[in-house]
Amino acid sequence: MRLELRDIVADYGGAPVLHGVDLDVPAGALLSVLGASGSGKTTLLRTVAGLHRPRAGSVVLGGRDLRGVAPGRRGIGLVPQEGALFGHLDVAGNVAFGLRGGSRADRRERVAELLALVDLAGAQRRMPHELSGGQRQRVAVARALAPRPRVVLLDEPFASLDAALRADVRSQVVDVLREAGATAVLITHDQREALSVSDRVAVLRGGRIAQVGDPRELYARPATPWLASFLGEANLVPGRGDGRTVRTALGVLPCPGGSPAGEVVAVVRPEQVRLVAPGTPGTSTVTVRTVEFTGSAQRVQVDGPDGPPVAAVAAAAPHWRRGDRAGLAVDGEVHVLRAR
Repeated sequence: MRLELRDIVADYGGAPVLHGVDLDVPAGALLSVLGASGSGKTTLLRTVAGLHRPRAGSVVLGGRDLRGVAPGRRGIGLVPQEGALFGHLDVAGNVAFGLRGGSRADRRERVAELLALVDLAGAQRRMPHELSGGQRQRVAVARALAPRPRVVLLDEPFASLDAALRADVRSQVVDVLREAGATAVLITHDQREALSVSDRVAVLRGGRIAQVGDPRELYARPATPWLASFLGEANLVPGRGDGRTVRTALGVLPCPGGSPAGEVVAVVRPEQVRLVAPGTPGTSTVTVRTVEFTGSAQRVQVDGPDGPPVAAVAAAAPHWRRGDRAGLAVDGEVHVLRAR
């Protein structure tokens, strides 16, 4: 079901935390709200859930304005951080907690259906302390889906999991949400998480939407230098553009037609920076400063020619070392922003 936020202003009795937030989540879509600590993410979630009353604006779900509608009557499921399961209830009791009406047999059937969906079939009698962190999160998702909510809100549900487990559980949870056809809003501070799982990403900064759109679009064409750096590592290289190319310390770089002219900033992603043998025609000669080996690749920082250091992501071989001389080239078009 479609979720709309219209000009939301929210506070806690002082200065606004949210400043006129507008968002549109199509039915069945997964929107990530991405922001740093203090950006207003939690206030936004609490406002949608009905746990915080905004000063102005409205939350509209399926065409219905939810002003004055109690949290329990909004048809919204919530997956909190770390699952927040009821420790005195077993898995079945936790999943069935939000179910109302129907026979006992119907509730048992719904619980079994959901546990199968989250790959925990047969775990009905296990207690929360007997589950791993990832299993608890999947039970929390099953509990949120049990009453067939119109929207599911996920409040940084993977933040407490270690990196390897987080990626696995995240993939499983997203698969479950998509199989259930749920409209979902994921609150996160993890850029990689937001970009990898979402249909749309909204970046929240200082209580305002800085940019919203398709993840690939946001990464490729951020609206500001700040967004370029926030959505992933970026080399922000000053230059002068003519609308088709930009002249920089890294060379004359192609950019999409219609790009800004004059004093500009070129957004060069590390994966666009190619390091080759020094003296290779068409390259700038640079010196390697640092190398971080990550297994399948290496992150290399070099002294920029006539400018700040430049980050590159290179294949694991050849192995670059501090002090090596290298030729630097930039592959593909670069995104260009007006200098501010």
